[in-house]
Order: sequence, then C-alpha cells, then structure tokens
Amino acid sequence: MDLSVFGVPLFALIGFSIAAYAIVGNDVIQTLGTFLASNAKRSWILLWGFAMAIFVAVMAYGWFFNGGDIAFGRLNSIPYPENGVQWWHVLPAVALLFLTKFGIPVSTTFLVLTIFTLTGGSATEGVLGDILLKSLMGYVVAFAAGAVVFLVIARVFEKWVFKTRDQNLSPVWYVAQWGATAFLWSQWLMQDLANIFVFLPRETIVAADGSVSVTFSLGLVVFATVLMIGLHAIMFAIRGGEIQKIVLSKTNTVDVRSATVVDLIFGLVLLYFKEMNDVPMSTTWVFLGLLAGRELAISYVASLRNRGEAMADVTKDAARAGVGLAVSVILAVGLPFLATGIAPNLQEQMFGPSAAPVERVVDMPAAPGASGTASGQP
Repeated sequence: MDLSVFGVPLFALIGFSIAAYAIVGNDVIQTLGTFLASNAKRSWILLWGFAMAIFVAVMAYGWFFNGGDIAFGRLNSIPYPENGVQWWHVLPAVALLFLTKFGIPVSTTFLVLTIFTLTGGSATEGVLGDILLKSLMGYVVAFAAGAVVFLVIARVFEKWVFKTRDQNLSPVWYVAQWGATAFLWSQWLMQDLANIFVFLPRETIVAADGSVSVTFSLGLVVFATVLMIGLHAIMFAIRGGEIQKIVLSKTNTVDVRSATVVDLIFGLVLLYFKEMNDVPMSTTWVFLGLLAGRELAISYVASLRNRGEAMADVTKDAARAGVGLAVSVILAVGLPFLATGIAPNLQEQMFGPSAAPVERVVDMPAAPGASGTASGQP
C-alpha cells in the first residue's frame, strides 16, 4: 500500500512541496522581480500582502468559477500518472532547487512537466513537442515586442528615466506599476500553476464532445494556497534571492517607470498565448525573450549600455535557458530508464505517433488464361 498524508500519496506530496518551493524561488521572480526591484524601499510585508491578495483571488476564481480547475486547463493533456507519482517524477524538482541556488533561470515548465509528458504513454504523445513549439513562439513574440516597443520609446523614455532616476516620482507611476504587476501576476499564475499542481491527484472529466477538463478537491486547493503563501513570504523577505540578479542586471529595471512598461508587455504576451490554447508553455522563455529584445533595443537606440555587453548578457541568459531544457530532457529520459529499464520513445512523445506506412500495391503479371492484363488494359 502506498504511503499517504491527508489522503495524498507521499511522493506526490513531496514532489508538490519541492516544486512549489523551487518554482517560487526560480520562476516567480520573472513576474515579481521588477516589482521587488522598483519598490526596494518599501516593507517586504506590504509587497508580500499585495501579491498574496492577487494570488488568493486567482486561486478562488479557478476553483469557484473554473470548475475546480486551478491549473486553468494546462493539465488537460497531461493526465495523472496511472501508477501514481513515483520518485523519478520528484527528482527534476530537486534539480530545480540546485539550479535556482546557482541563479540559473531554467524553465520550470520543461524541468517539471517534461517527465510527466515523456512517461505518459499514448495519452501524452506529441504534448512535449507542442509545449516546445509554443515556448519558442513565446520567446520570438516577446523578443519582437520588447525590441519594437523600446526601439520606439527608448531614445526619449529610457533616457528620461535614466536622467531622473533619483528624483521623487508622481504617485501615479506607483499606482500604474502596482496595477501592471497585478495584471502580469494573475496571467503568470494561470499559466504556471500547472507546474506545481501536476503532482496532486485530480479528477479528469471527459465530456460527450470529447473535451477534457480536470478538477481538484477543495481541501487540496486550501492546503496548496496556505503552503504557497508561506513560501512567498520567504522569497519576499530575501528580496528574490539569486535569480533576482538577472533583473537587477538590466537597464533601469529598478525604476518604477521602466518596470511598469516591462510588466505590461509581459502580461499582454502571456494573455495572448493563454487565450491561444490550453497547451502549457515556458514563461521563462517569454521573460528572457522580452528582456533580450528590450536590452538590445536600448543599447542600440539610447546608448545607455555597451552593445557588446548587452549582446553578451542576452546570449548568457539564452544559454542558461538551453541548459535547463537539456537537463529536463536528460532527466525525463534517464530517470524512468534507471527505474524501469524502459526508456520513453522520445520521437513519438515529442512529435506524436509516426504516420502509418502506406501500403504499396505491386502489379503482378496476369496468370495464363486470365482475362485482361496486370495494368488493367483489355
């Protein structure tokens, strides 16, 4: 009999807890990093209370108005493992803890969800490929959005921000920045809560039209909400940890005005992809794409940063994301093989089942005395 705590299998509970802590430390900083940086003089308790109010509202909305699905459809194509969560499902979340410790901004979507998609059998064929394609699209769209917007505004706006960074600002900017943060934070939660809740048991409902939806028990939702509120308190108290250095290394990100623009663009890109379909995607790649486009545009137009330095910074961030993807695939293929001796079929899990071979009809010479010919001619 599998060990369980409060009705939740032990490995599922361990995986959920580790993933929640690691994702809060690594992924959340994408959305709240500029918020923390631009409000560094304010009490972390105030900032934490504001962010948690939005978090609780999103969780409540998901459960009460979204049919109990606080993953917002992102787990519709990733069913709960038939044999439950195993130790090999948990280890990628442990790896995420170590990567976060060294300040590597890996995609938690790939690191956590990859092993569930590669070991899901026929139910998840092609899902990982869909996630990868959508994430690449997210990077490109965010890069383009950041580049275009800041090519237009950087020469005037970012120079103005840079020159007046030590002056007292109008309260309107803080209201705008907190509003942009609330919008971005809610969109990020709807995208990435699936990376945490993938470990927890859920009921899958298949409608008559073939559509799939999932629902979580209220008890699990309440438990998860309380746990994550506590984990966020730690992150706010330490002001983001190692990952926060990525945000601080970018031009003007500690200024509330630049932070407002970045958060608004990021939130709009996430909203666009959220409405596109319910396939999960890497918000880390979207975030890095946005920062890359912005940083290069600022270096070329506003000359607030050396171009070579900006290019090196962007390349380093992209390389870190690539490392995270490589680690994700290696763990997702290697761990199940070590445990069961069976490696996932990477091609089918990435691209779906291969097309059935086409039967070829070979014309044979007609038997003696048979009417007609092999070619069908009289």
